[in-house]
Amino acid sequence: MPEKIGLLLVNLGSPDSPTAQDVRKYLFEFLHDYRVIDINRWLWCPILHGIILRTRPPKVAKAYESIWSQPDGIDGGEAPLIRITRRQAAGLQTRLGDNVQVETAMRYGNPSIQSAMDKLMQQDCRKIAVLPAYPQYAGATVASIFDAVGKAVKKMKDVPDIRFLRNYYDHPLFIEALGESIKSHLKGLNWTPDTIMASYHGVPKRYITEGDPYESECNKTTDLLRKYLNMDEQQLRLTFQSRFGREEWLQPYTDKTLEAMPNEGIKNLAVVMPGFSADCLETLEEIAVEGEEIFHEHGGENYTAIPCLNDEPAHLDALTAIAKERLLGGWI
Repeated sequence: MPEKIGLLLVNLGSPDSPTAQDVRKYLFEFLHDYRVIDINRWLWCPILHGIILRTRPPKVAKAYESIWSQPDGIDGGEAPLIRITRRQAAGLQTRLGDNVQVETAMRYGNPSIQSAMDKLMQQDCRKIAVLPAYPQYAGATVASIFDAVGKAVKKMKDVPDIRFLRNYYDHPLFIEALGESIKSHLKGLNWTPDTIMASYHGVPKRYITEGDPYESECNKTTDLLRKYLNMDEQQLRLTFQSRFGREEWLQPYTDKTLEAMPNEGIKNLAVVMPGFSADCLETLEEIAVEGEEIFHEHGGENYTAIPCLNDEPAHLDALTAIAKERLLGGWI
């Protein structure tokens, strides 16, 4: 009898509820990860525990509350990222069939990587493929998932055969799904964007100089998307969002670019987020709400945030093809 195969779809995670208490618990786990914040612990921990975990949770909880859905008996009131990832996993399960058992996990929060790995092992999966839902590799995201999978495996007596996907930023089906989602969204507008902004999550510039390839992979995705849409660098502009602290991060910054665009004659703007596989706080609140406010405050007229690929059929088809080509080959 062939060994069972597991596919673990992993994303970042969200608090269990939009409350200060659960946000504090989530931020504690997230900001303690050395892959995310690599500052000396003797310097970082007093800042984290003495300032950040005391002041930020209420503010962040309010932001989560603004995007949180009410319990409806199906979604259970989960954060959008968790809910969408579950739908993605269900779509992958349908496409892959009974040969593969698909589970979801979050790097921080629930369901944890440890619990998902345990669940697959309990279902006799001795071959497990890990698919981080990040198109572009970064140490703070993909490598951190690798660390967590390794930590889970260290507790096992019977270690499964594991395959791990590093990135899929340039896969043709991913680029096609992105390009078609942009075209479809723009067709539904009664105005035409002067330009499109491709906003990626930022990382400290120092991480790149130390060898992280994240910036180059974001550039490559954007270049391929420009080619697919027949656009140049002015028609599709790359920026980086969500910077944190005083250290220099990757530029150009999304918020500063939003402030400057109206003065450059860009009054109508569409924003796409090619580094996010599912809508979350950074897309639904930071870009769709805060971004629009910034743009309008500085003279912008029309603004739209293009939804992430989420559980669109073309996206699920792409992820299925990527899983088959780069993770499950020879297993199924």
